[in-house]
Formats: sequence, C-alpha cells, structure tokens
Amino acid sequence: MALTIAQKIIKNHLISGEMKAGSEVALKIDQTLTQDATGTMAYLEFETMGIDRVKTERSVAYIDHNTLQCGLENADDHAYIASVAAKHGIYFSRPGNGICHQVHLERFGKPGKTLIGSDSHTPTGGGLGMLAFGAGGLDVAVAMGGGAYYINMPKMIKVNLTGRLRPFVSAKDISLEILRILSVKGGVGAIIEWGGEGIKTLSVPERATITNMGTELGATTSIFPSDEVTREFLKSQGREEDFTPLSSDPDAVYDRVIEIDLDTLEPLIACPHSPDNVKKVSEIAGMKIDQVCIGSCTNSSLFDLKKTAAMLRGKKIATNVSLSVSPGSKQVLSMLVKSGELNDILQSGARLLECACGPCIGMGFSPSSAGVSLRTFNRNFLGRSGTKDGQVYLVSPETAAASAISGVLTDPRDFGDKFGAISVSMPEKFDIDDGSVLPPLNEAEAKTAEVVRGPNIKPFPKTQPMPEKFTCGVALKTGDDITTDHIMPAGAKILPYRSNIPYLSKFCFSVVDETFPERAKEITEKIGGCVIVGGVNYGQGSSREHAALVPLYLGVKAVIAKSFARIHAANLVNAGILPLTLKNPDDYDKLAQDEAVEFSDVSASLEKGVVKAKLLSTGEEIALKAEFTKRQRDILAAGGLLAYTKSGGK
Repeated sequence: MALTIAQKIIKNHLISGEMKAGSEVALKIDQTLTQDATGTMAYLEFETMGIDRVKTERSVAYIDHNTLQCGLENADDHAYIASVAAKHGIYFSRPGNGICHQVHLERFGKPGKTLIGSDSHTPTGGGLGMLAFGAGGLDVAVAMGGGAYYINMPKMIKVNLTGRLRPFVSAKDISLEILRILSVKGGVGAIIEWGGEGIKTLSVPERATITNMGTELGATTSIFPSDEVTREFLKSQGREEDFTPLSSDPDAVYDRVIEIDLDTLEPLIACPHSPDNVKKVSEIAGMKIDQVCIGSCTNSSLFDLKKTAAMLRGKKIATNVSLSVSPGSKQVLSMLVKSGELNDILQSGARLLECACGPCIGMGFSPSSAGVSLRTFNRNFLGRSGTKDGQVYLVSPETAAASAISGVLTDPRDFGDKFGAISVSMPEKFDIDDGSVLPPLNEAEAKTAEVVRGPNIKPFPKTQPMPEKFTCGVALKTGDDITTDHIMPAGAKILPYRSNIPYLSKFCFSVVDETFPERAKEITEKIGGCVIVGGVNYGQGSSREHAALVPLYLGVKAVIAKSFARIHAANLVNAGILPLTLKNPDDYDKLAQDEAVEFSDVSASLEKGVVKAKLLSTGEEIALKAEFTKRQRDILAAGGLLAYTKSGGK
C-alpha cells in the first residue's frame, strides 16, 4: 500500500490501532518538550505517576514563556523545573537560551521521529520531517513515562507548491494563504503534507514557519519531506548524522490536494481577531500603525532576522512606531552580534527583547489602548496581546520591517521599489554552544537529588470518578470560535500563576465574562456542578491544559458545544470533564444560561455514544453525541487521565 510521509512515520511507531481515518491509534513517542507555562503542571503530573526516569529518547524542558521575573512565582517555577528535570532524566534549556520550537529545531529535532510537546506549536518540528504534535501536559507526562500517545487517525491533505517566491514575499505569506483557503477549522482531523517542486526553494526555517502556522488551521500536525535541504540544515548545525531521507510514495492517496502557485503569491495580512481573516497587504496599505513586533516561534530564525537587518540597515523607524525584535535563540542572537547585523537592527531604533516568546503571549510589550500592532506571530486573538482592545495584525518580517520604517502598513514590494533588493546569505556552519542546555544527573546522583518547590506551586486539582447521575447549572454560554485564550488568558499578570490553579481560577473566562468564576463556584455549591455551552470550534488555539484544569477546579463537569478543537477536547477528557457535541445544532438555542441540566445513566449512555441532557425547567431532553473510545470512557469513569494511569490503565 502506498503511504504518505505521515503514514510511514505512524506505521513505524504504531503500538495499537488501525491506520484507518477516524480510528484511534496509539503511537510510541521518541521525544517530548515542555515550556515553563505548561511544564510545571506537566512535571507535577509526572511526579504523581511515581516514575523515576523518563523513558523517551530525548525529553527537554524549556524556559521561554514566563521569563519576566516580577516576583517569586516565575523564578520558583524555573527552579522547580530545573531540579525535577535533573532528577528525572530531562535536559533543561535555561532562561535566555531561546524559544522551545526554535531551539529544538536547531539542536534536537530528527526527521522521521515522533515528538509531542505541551505547546500547540510543537508541529514546528514538521519543517524538519518530524511527526510533531501539540498536546496537553498530562499526555506529555504519560509519554515521558513510556506510555503511548493516542490520536484519531487523521485524514491526509496535500499542498503542492509550484514556482518560486518573488522578492519581499515569504513563507509567512504561504501560511496566511493556506489559512485563507482552509480557515481556522479547515485542517481539523487532518495532517497537512507539503510537497511539489516549490518546496525545494524553501529552507528549513521557512518550512518551519509554515508547519508552525499549521496549528492555526486546527490541523493535527503538518510535515515536509526530509530531503537535501534538510540534510544541509542539519549539516550546518553539526548534526548531519541525524539526517534520514523521507518522502511520500509517488502513488500515495490524499483526501484533498491543494495547489499554490508561489509565482503569483503576494504579501498577505491577517486582520483582527483571527489568523484566517486574511487580506492582501496592498488592499489596506496606508493604515496608520503604532507598534511592530518581529519574533516568536513563527518568525525568529536567523534567516528572518537577517532579512529584517538588511531592510533596517541605514534607516530609522518612524517616530510614531515602537519596534521590538526578539531573536528565537541564543544561537541566532550571538550570530547576529558576530556579523554586525544586530547593530543594524538597533541603530534603526528597534528595541531588543530577550530570546523568548515575550509579546506573543502578552508577556510585555503590549500595545496602547486600541493600538494597531503588526506582529510576525501566529495568533491575533482578542486580548492575547495583553491589551483587551489591541488591534493585532499578523504579517511577514518583510511587511513588518517596511511598515516600521514608513509608519503605516506598507507592501514590502513598495519598499523594494524605493530602496532596492535585499540579499541575505545563510552560513554554511552555525555557531554551536549548548552550554545553556543542562544535561540531567546520572541515575546514581538523581536518587539523592531534591526537588525545589516554592510556595506558589500548588497540587494538581482533585478529581472524582464520573457519577452515574448528576445535575449541573449552565454557568456560561458562549458563541463560536472560543479560544483557550478566552478560557484561560495568558499575559504577564496571569501566566506566573500557571502552577497555582486556585489563584488562576480568578481569571477564567475573564475576557468573556468577568463574573464567571464566582458564578461557577456558587452554582457548584448550590447544585453540585456546572456546565459550559459553546458554539463551533470550542477550545481552538493553545494546548494549555489549564483551560480544562481551571474549569475542573471551578466545578465544571461537562462542556456542550457544536464542535470542539482536537487538543482541547482531549484535555477535557484527560481532566475528567465530558466534552459533548450537540446532535442537533439548533438545540443550542434551548440551553439558556442559568438553566439546570440533569444527566443520568451516564456509563450506559457513554457506551451507546449518546447522552441525554434533561432541561429541568421544561423536562425536555436534548441529545448529545458522546463519541469516545473505550479508553476515553475508562478515563472519564476514573475521573481523568492521571487517576486512570495511577490505577494501571494504559
């Protein structure tokens, strides 16, 4: 049977299940990564499992999110992660070493390997030919302990690239074009494979930009072949021995094939407040801007920042614009220093930020009130920047740099017409210094090593086995496309409490309804639990399991929606919360906020695949799809994945 690239890797890592679209498969995981905003909870979960040493080929703990240390919280979390990593066989990437996806691409990623990370943009590794998935922290903890990672076998979408990008058009524009074609829901249940003659013109960092943004499609993951371009990248990183060629069979079958002609592509922009609200830059050029941010795991490679430096060289940014530049790794920063290109950036008036996620997660550099911010990032959800009414647009580094100079949104091709072409050459060999990646202790030393726990670190929320009958009040009713940023916001004020669920709960759904936390607690105390009602694509965005754990802490027992994003639905199951889909979407209108809903015969209903929710105000029953595997039903019955795993479930 002819196979796609992803199918070949899945076949080589298949533990159980059938490779049939929609069927559950269990995969062996070779590598894991965490970042500090999700890592503390993931390692608390790993410790609870009672396993001494990780069983993966390579697990890495990165510090890249909570690097602003305005109090004890972030520093304490970093100390905890460093100590638990040393004790349990995990490599530790220190603060300042860089963004997890950029550093992993540079130093650890291997074609043909499987990777899961407690960050939704882990598919960045697909630019190197990895099968890389974003996942909740509990799934990562289980994988570190040697357990399988379970997904529904995805369908396959092929995107063929033809031609070559024209000057001032970039890989970011390819990402925005596929978002324009498919939308933020178009990749759900699918793996996106990139191919065609056009991919030969794209470097690994450019490919990684595209696979990174594949997350915004709702895709399970995205992947490129491993070819001579891949070999050259690994060779430049001193890792040629990690190269493995990997391609799809010529007669592999895809569920859909999309063609994109790079010759005709032009600069694009995603307008507020969704990555798929895509327009041509030329259509809205001239819009006054306040802020420009260049960086993030999408566009912070040496290639991206060399282009930025070339455009800024000898020029000043507009007086009305504040520009930040965040290198993706210490390697990128040191090479910009060595070449003198960092000076070109700084002399323009740009502000240099740490090698970290920074503004992308609202960790500093938030825009002014209603400020227009052009960002080379992957998400522009409402409030994500740290400013509730910030107007965030997603653009390429070329568009960002051209606009920073002019003070208005500028088509970078116009910059080329005015100042001429730019030329960027990549080094044959990158500077290698892994001194900021600390190896774990050996097993003998680890036995006596202590784990450091600060006062901000609180235990994992208690869960209970799923009852056979329970009543909930509808604590919140939302619309479509609710993101994890809506459910559990990020930002400098909130992220430091990711290891403190009780305190974090005060901010749950604060972007949507600031009264939700108190109302949820009141409903839970009064009738025993609450339910959230959502629309289409509920839970899109980040892999943060806090968007499930915090509602769990507040008494949420079920979420009823028209449809769910993949990772969030899995996180709800892992937390012991029922994600239920309306069988008839029109019944959404019958579920009013403050309505009391009764669930009964839960075990039998889950086995049948349909749960009935009885509206206590009218007695009417609403049918809800409960399409879970036996393993998922067992997890829900146990009260979540942690309880299930501790009881011997696999």
